[in-house]
Amino acid sequence: MPLLTIKPSGKTYEAAEGTSILDALIAAGEKIVTKCGGNAKCGLCHIFLLEGRKGVSKMTKTENEKLDSIVGVGSKSRLACQVLFGTEPVTVEVLSFV
Repeated sequence: MPLLTIKPSGKTYEAAEGTSILDALIAAGEKIVTKCGGNAKCGLCHIFLLEGRKGVSKMTKTENEKLDSIVGVGSKSRLACQVLFGTEPVTVEVLSFV
């Protein structure tokens, strides 16, 4: 199972392949905000994908359109609800806290 490393908390969590990063963050006990139930509509689960970008699902048109409407987006930005684990370890920076 791929390992998720979470910054700034430093937590790690093993996630099953095909699991969304949002689900893994919640299971790891991170307090991440989301209002749309993982449908790429609210943009509140915006994260920076620091490592492992090649080992996760590709960005969809829906995710890209939502990211285009968010302030502070960079080249490493993704929506945690839309990123699915592959087999590689991933490091993310969580940007929204409760």
